[in-house]
Amino acid sequence: MKEYIHAKIHNINVTAKSIDYHGSVTVCSHLLEQSGIDHYQKVDIVNLNNGHRWTTYTVPGPLGSFELNGGGARLGEIGDRCVVIAYEMTDQFAGSKVIFCDKYNNISNTLTYLLEEK
Repeated sequence: MKEYIHAKIHNINVTAKSIDYHGSVTVCSHLLEQSGIDHYQKVDIVNLNNGHRWTTYTVPGPLGSFELNGGGARLGEIGDRCVVIAYEMTDQFAGSKVIFCDKYNNISNTLTYLLEEK
């Protein structure tokens, strides 16, 4: 078994941050559903503005939301663009859905990573 990318939300913009929270990242429920990322699933967050990368889990939130909570709130600012990456353990890569967001965290484009034939 190997760990492969399962889904990705790219260019999602931070809408809020809260240090006084028990941890996690709040992500718009619609984006989670469309990407195939589950509520409370382990994810990596990459902040494209400052390069910080950390592991946490998702909490479903209202339309357009992307909130850094707990210690993660110190790793970004409101308006920073980020990437949310989910993985899965499997024998072989089976593809990955990628969602791109506009500045309002609406879906602007999608694509699928596929295994290239050799």
